Order: sequence, then structure tokens, then C-alpha cells
Amino acid sequence: MTEEPGPPATAARERRWTRRLAPVVVAALSGLLLYTSFPPRTLWWLAPPAFAGFAWAVRGRSWKAGLGLGYVFGLGFLLPLLVWTGVEVGPVPWLALVAIEAVFTALVGAGAAALSRLPGWPLWAATLWIAGEAARARVPFDGFPWGKVAFGQADGVFLPLAALGGTPVLGFAVVLCGFGLYEALRLGAVARSGTAVRRGTAAVAAAAVALPVGAALAARPLVSDAAEDGSVTVAAIQGNVPRLGLGFNDQRRAVLDNHVKETERLASEVARGRVPQPDLVLWPENSSDIDPFRNADARRAVERAVAAIGAPISVGAVVTSDDGRLWNQQVLWDPEKGPVDTYDKRQIQPFGEYLPLRSIVTAVSSDASMVRQDFSRGSEPGVFTMAGARVGLATCYEAAFDWAVRDTVNEGAQLLSVPSNNATFGRSEMTHQQLAMSRVRAVEHSRTVVVPVTSGVSAVIMPDGRVVDRTELFTADSLVAEVPLRSDTTPATRLGALPELLLVVVAAGGLGWALLARVRARGTAAG
Repeated sequence: MTEEPGPPATAARERRWTRRLAPVVVAALSGLLLYTSFPPRTLWWLAPPAFAGFAWAVRGRSWKAGLGLGYVFGLGFLLPLLVWTGVEVGPVPWLALVAIEAVFTALVGAGAAALSRLPGWPLWAATLWIAGEAARARVPFDGFPWGKVAFGQADGVFLPLAALGGTPVLGFAVVLCGFGLYEALRLGAVARSGTAVRRGTAAVAAAAVALPVGAALAARPLVSDAAEDGSVTVAAIQGNVPRLGLGFNDQRRAVLDNHVKETERLASEVARGRVPQPDLVLWPENSSDIDPFRNADARRAVERAVAAIGAPISVGAVVTSDDGRLWNQQVLWDPEKGPVDTYDKRQIQPFGEYLPLRSIVTAVSSDASMVRQDFSRGSEPGVFTMAGARVGLATCYEAAFDWAVRDTVNEGAQLLSVPSNNATFGRSEMTHQQLAMSRVRAVEHSRTVVVPVTSGVSAVIMPDGRVVDRTELFTADSLVAEVPLRSDTTPATRLGALPELLLVVVAAGGLGWALLARVRARGTAAG
């Protein structure tokens, strides 16, 4: 007969399980805490504690344990953050996307565990996180940078760092502060236990917390909303959609009519002197899903709106070219000359605007039939000259990509427009997350950003990241504001991808050092 284990054996087993499960629980909760720091909440300050918890989970562990804990951290973060991707198509695409994206955080966790044995490890680990974000923004299918740490900091003290080095430097500062916070707390506990702590080690931990905050404060003079090239009065039209979700696509004419009616309503308000006459008008993406170049009725509707408001309009249209290709296009419509310029969206959305691996996806998912024809990809930055102002265009999904916004500024954009269509995602957090991206872009490039959205939230954002006016979700509305034009470029714009490249190189150097140290340790043990 087998005897039951006594109290000491049971207690020992419980302690073993606690030691095994505690890092998993902390990693998951830390990922959830990072999610909580993102919009629509303004809890940006939760991001450093989230990375402090992640650091506790992976520090000193094997790379295999770090791999698993990093994946758990990624699930805790990305599962709630990206739930909007399954609003209309069910949980399978959402879960598949998260499962793939969490692989990148898993690899960061494995690397961070290895780096945690190096002197000054918070620095190495923070650069590795940015390297993971850089990879996630590029692969697979041209990348998916949604959820970059920088995009959760639109209301935070670190935001001015976007003007210094873009989203990589802003994200690096937040992550470094979090890892440094954990290391400072750990060393404090060590010191309280009576064990001596090296001054250099303590100084590095303190610097990892203090320097990001100090750098952010020092970068504040880079943020300005001064009108260097005068100002313009801009209007953003939100016509609304007839119904939430994917069904709005079945009501294409109603969507166009809504934007025409809202523009005409605004024109009547201008005529009564209730709002100023806009110099230029911005319509959202998909405001005319009926091709105005091929459909005479749609063209007349757009021309009626342009004539009513008496200003050039940037119209979001779905256009079919003579060779049969499909384009997500912005069309510059002049009151006197008609359509005079176009911009073709360059960063198109996989599984939304084109279908990768079409034969495989079609075989396993009935939802693939919704993407009947792939959109073609534009190749040139879009900058419209509207009422003498140079308006840069980054259509919806493009706002998440550093290069897509930076290119327009380098092409001479004095203000930016992010025409979007978020109707597919209902009342989810998606539109608030995207609005935060545009706020970061405003500071990054020191440009006014106007966000016209079919169903909301539309907004006018000043170059310092402030939202000066916005609409509500699923209402017909318009925004009119006088905004500054700016031509000076920030260090982030001038440096381009260089800060990200340098951080990736540093991360690679840290991993090489960690690998070399491991090889030497094995050689010493063998000898």
C-alpha cells in the first residue's frame, strides 16, 4: 500500500508548482497591463510597470523558458488589443493573427532571458523589444505594426521623443524605463537583505529609469504648433454609413449620398455665417465606393458637393483602371477643373484589400469570398496641392507604418490627412487606437493631422498632438478648423529609419555578446 505524502512533501510540491506557475501568471498579467495602457484609456503610465513585470518573469531563466513566457506575455497583450479584428468575421481570424504576432514577443522573451545575464541588461533587452517590433512591422505579408508601444503613449510624458527619433525611440524609452524600474526594485531588495550591490550596477539601473524621462523632458522644445507657412481652414466630412459592420459595403450609394449631404449641410452653415468658409475639404476613405470616373451619376453627386462648398475636396474612391485593376484612391476634385490629381494607397491591408495565399485561404475559409479581387498597390507618395497648401495623404492602415507617413513629409507635405473607414469594426476600440497613431505622427513630424473617417472618430490634431476637435462614432458630422502649415522637419523626419536600425544593431550586438559569454562559460566548465 502506497503511503500518502506527508505535510513536508506536500508543501515542497506546492512550492515547486508556485515557482513554475508564478512567472507564467505574471507574464500574462503584465501583457494585460500593457494592453490597459492603450487607448481609449489614458493610462499610458501603466506601460513601464508592465515591462517591469515582464522583466521579473524572464530574468535569469533559460532561453526556452523565456520563449514560452514571451509568448504568454504577447497573448496577454494582443488578445484583447486586437479583438476588433474578429468583430464581423468571427474569432478564427482574430486568434490566428494573435497566434502569429505573439511569436515575435516569444522571440523577444527568449532573447531577453539570455541578455539578462549581461551587465546593463535593461538596455540590451529594451533594444531587443524594438528589434522585435521592427520585424513585426515587416513580416509576414508586409508586416503588422499595430500595437507598437509608441502608439500607447499619445497622452504620455514620453511623447516628445517621437519628434527626436520616431516611434522606435519613443517605444525604446518606455520599455527601457520599465526594465530599469524592475532592476532598480530588485537591487533595492538585494541591498535591504544585507548583500552589497555594486555602485556601477545600481547606477545603470537608476539611469535606465531616469534617462528616458529626462530625455523626454529635454525633447519638449522640438514640439511646436507655430504656423511657419501661414494657416488654412480645413473641413473634415464624416457622412456616416447606413449600418454597422461589413454590410455597409452593400450600401455604397447611400454612403456617397451621406457625404454629399453632409458637405451640402456644411455649405449652408457657411452661407449663414455660422462657420468659416473652408479652404479645403477632406472626405474619408471609401466615401465613394462607386467609381466616379465610370459612373456618371456618382460623378454628378461629387461635383454637386464640390460646387456647394466652393473648395477642393479630396475624395476617397474605389477606382477601376482601364486594364481592370482595382485601386483604393484619393481623388483631388477641384471646383473648376474637376479631378486633377490622384493618390493610390501603397500599404494595402492583407486579407482585407488583398488575399495572400489565395488558393489555400479559399480552400479553408468561406470568408475569403469577400475579397473577390485584390486591390493594386500604389508606388508614389501622395501630396495634393489644395488652396496653396501641400496636403500629405496616408490612407487608414498606412498610418501604422513609419515609412508611409514619413515619405509624404519628405515630399513637402505641410499638413497630413489620414482618410479612414472604420465602419467594419463597429464600436470597438480600433478607431481610438488608430486615432492615437495619428496623434503620435503629428508630433513625430510636427504636422497638423486631419483624420476624416466615414463613421468616426474623425478629428483635427495639432502638431503637438492635441486633439482640438473630434466627432462621435456613427453620426453624420463635420469639423472645421484653422490649422497651421509647417515646413520645418523634426530630427525624426530627417533621420528616417536610422534610429530603428541602430537599435536593431545594438540588440544584435547584445545577443552576440550573450552567446559568446555562454560559449565561454561552457568551455570553462568543461575545462
